[in-house]
Amino acid sequence: MTSTGTITALAGQLDSARLPRHVAIIMDGNRRWAKANGLPTIEGHRRGMVALRHVTRAASDLGIPALTVYGFSTENWRRDSTEISLLLDLCVYFAQNELAELCRNNVRVNVIGAYRALPPASREALDGLMERTAGNTGLLLNLAVNYSARSELERAVSAIAHDVAAGRLAPDAVDEALIASYLYTADLPDPDILIRPGGERRLSNFLLYQVAYTELVMSDVLWPDFGKDEFVRALIEFQKRQRRFGGA
Repeated sequence: MTSTGTITALAGQLDSARLPRHVAIIMDGNRRWAKANGLPTIEGHRRGMVALRHVTRAASDLGIPALTVYGFSTENWRRDSTEISLLLDLCVYFAQNELAELCRNNVRVNVIGAYRALPPASREALDGLMERTAGNTGLLLNLAVNYSARSELERAVSAIAHDVAAGRLAPDAVDEALIASYLYTADLPDPDILIRPGGERRLSNFLLYQVAYTELVMSDVLWPDFGKDEFVRALIEFQKRQRRFGGA
């Protein structure tokens, strides 16, 4: 990781008036990082948590209002049962050990996804993390846990259909804004930028409705090596883009 001085110099290239309001990140490459370094898979996930700490702190220091990170997808249940068990243990570890750091940086945590389907220890740890950071007023950190964008849309459509059937909602009131209001991110603007470290070039069922006009920045750096400098470089790339939102 580069020095603090370099991080400061890089941040100086940013236009503070054009920082994103909402950053989304697909945290990818933990297992490949571990394999490349001759370490067990769980060490890759642990180092990925360290990277999340650094990036969260950088986003907070820059004054970015919201950061949504893809932590555990519904597809991850297909992995080896031992790895899943260790991931769930890390979830508890993160909730317990990052609390002081998050509060020190005035970060409020929210969890999106079907996280209540997790085992009790993981679910209660995440509930406790949200409760203990609820009074913080700085960066909102959304942790997407047991998350699937298609399931999120299915959940939203079902809720809208129930409200129409119950007479609480007129069918012709259904528009893009109303659909967005039924999503996990209802109170947030759509992400301005989605960052994917790890070298892959796909969305992997993450925030599919919300990223319709989001700027995508892909990096070959594996997530455990994705520090503050890499985060700032992605924001610099974002600020070079001319956003048209479908216009000419």
